[in-house]
Amino acid sequence: MKKLPALLLAGVAVLAVGAAALVWRLNLRDETAIAAGPPPAASAEQVARGAYLARAGNCMTCHTTRGGTPYAGGLGIDTPFGTVYSSNLTPDEATGLGRWTPDHFWRAMHNGRAADGRLLYPAFPYPNYTQVTRADSDALYAYLRSLPATARPNTPHALRWPFSTQPALAVWRALYFSPGVYETDTAQSAEWNRGAYLVRGLGHCAACHTARNVLGATDDRLDLAGGLIPMQNWYAPSLTSDTEAGLAGWDTPHIVSLLKTGVSPRGSTIGPMAEVVLRSTQYLSDGDLGAMAAFLKSLPPTPAEPAPRSAPPPARVATRGAKLYEQHCVQCHGDTGQGVPGAYPALAGNRAITLDPPANLVQIVLNGGFAPATAGNPRPYGMPPYALVLSDADLAAVLTHVRNAWGNRAPEVTELQVNRYRTTSRQ
Repeated sequence: MKKLPALLLAGVAVLAVGAAALVWRLNLRDETAIAAGPPPAASAEQVARGAYLARAGNCMTCHTTRGGTPYAGGLGIDTPFGTVYSSNLTPDEATGLGRWTPDHFWRAMHNGRAADGRLLYPAFPYPNYTQVTRADSDALYAYLRSLPATARPNTPHALRWPFSTQPALAVWRALYFSPGVYETDTAQSAEWNRGAYLVRGLGHCAACHTARNVLGATDDRLDLAGGLIPMQNWYAPSLTSDTEAGLAGWDTPHIVSLLKTGVSPRGSTIGPMAEVVLRSTQYLSDGDLGAMAAFLKSLPPTPAEPAPRSAPPPARVATRGAKLYEQHCVQCHGDTGQGVPGAYPALAGNRAITLDPPANLVQIVLNGGFAPATAGNPRPYGMPPYALVLSDADLAAVLTHVRNAWGNRAPEVTELQVNRYRTTSRQ
């Protein structure tokens, strides 16, 4: 009788493996027609359009190593399941896209498959790119084909088993991915639809601003409602909540300015979003940025949850935090947290200060940070790092102070939280 549980477990394991194999085989069925022969000649206008779209998708950031040839791949992207390495997008025959056709490229964008039919990992955001139109896919392909060919073999992924297997990826896709293209909402304006297309598709904003489950998938029901960016310990705030980063109450020119220059009268970008502005959105047209603003302003607001009642910080923490603020922060941010317009952000009434979790605050004080150096703001003011100046207890105390001074109300930042972010931070 003691063998029965073991036999049951073995049977369940066999069924699980069989189900995974079945799903894998079903996923291997690919009915996309792939045209043979050399690709058609691209016009200069199509190549220029593709270059613009590559900026909109921020493609070069992931497909270029530091100091490496643009788009030659090899950048390691850390995930909770191991490291995925970006591929070579130059037109090299042996190691890049030289043998790919426009149909191959469309299949990768739309259905997450390589030229040989292999399933791609969603670190390449095809769950978002699937909404890209065929015309835009062809323009991107034309641009990438125009680049100088660089012979750089693709680096094998370093993923843990079973995440390293195609059957496991097939199961993930069966659960969380359905190919599709952007469908115009006829009840909305052309501008709104353009913004929605950019935000949901090439912009892949949901890849950061939507929470992920234990298998790394986003939930459409929580689209753009905020989430912790895996492996980076930055919180991408909700774009639907007025208490986080909702834009419904912003003027359109302020949103455009934020995406174009990294700063606006209502706030500034820092951390991963500063990189997005630096490498992507600053190059978009004012018309496209205005369209994105129109869409973001229209997002249905997330119902505000009652703020949790947080006890006042312990007196010793409050006293210590106030003293540290006076020593290190008051010169820039002011004795009442008022900041300096155009230079140092106000801390009083700043919703970025009271975000929960406090990951971004800890990151900024530990490692410093600047708004991006853009054409519209070439010399941004920044925050120096304090990782070697403040202990975990010091940093927790000063952040607790600013989160509970000048009308701010937020839970205490603990020493344990600071230590966790410090020891797991990846820049």
